[in-house]
Amino acid sequence: MPTFGLLGYPLSHSFSRGYFTAKFADLGLSDTHRYLNFEIPTLEDFQKILDEYPDLRGLNVTIPHKQGVVALLDAIDPAAERIGAVNTILIEDGKTRGFNTDYLGFRDDLLAQLRSQQRFTNLRGQSALILGSGGAALAVREALLDLSVKPVTVSRSARAGQLSYADLDRDTLTTHRLIVNTTPLGMYPQVETAPEIPYELLTPAHFCYDLIYNPAETRFMRLARGAGAGAANGMGMLHSQAEAAWNIWTAE
Repeated sequence: MPTFGLLGYPLSHSFSRGYFTAKFADLGLSDTHRYLNFEIPTLEDFQKILDEYPDLRGLNVTIPHKQGVVALLDAIDPAAERIGAVNTILIEDGKTRGFNTDYLGFRDDLLAQLRSQQRFTNLRGQSALILGSGGAALAVREALLDLSVKPVTVSRSARAGQLSYADLDRDTLTTHRLIVNTTPLGMYPQVETAPEIPYELLTPAHFCYDLIYNPAETRFMRLARGAGAGAANGMGMLHSQAEAAWNIWTAE
């Protein structure tokens, strides 16, 4: 039976299994296809999964394995190699090839959200803060560069080319009006957590995009909206990247 799955840890928040199970039903494939969760805290068991499931055709990859899995694959798509992270794996003739569909999913949904909320009629030349520095942040950075937006990464400690959360003062928030949360802060079940940014400095000129989709409104989004800023969650991005993954797995 053709098998697909999700690789990550933890997976209690997972969207993918339900999404693809429903997709199989819609396509009349429920009796012939399956989607499994592979909840592994480290990648030591990656090869074991491949060996134990010879019918495995494709994997989605989520936190915390998007970067670490790159070195374990037989080949990498050029875009994923440029980003340095993989969220989709194609398994064909015993070989693994990594792709990054987060990039397309974020780019397309960000533009759709900005249009629907009538924010940033022209992104070109804008500056953005990316909260977090993991695999998803790398995809977001690539998408923003593609949109001619200047991205600046914010992490817990400052380093060359990055800011720390302590660096986020009024001047920084004034010149960086697009803020993207790529950290897991606020994800179910830790719903009362949020990135430590000065929300009181946000204005209606800001837009805050959270890659988290569960809960539908994170504390990050709620605090941003409370200051008058626009906000969106990552559900649209998730749908877009999932469809891109399916197209990769089923391409002739």
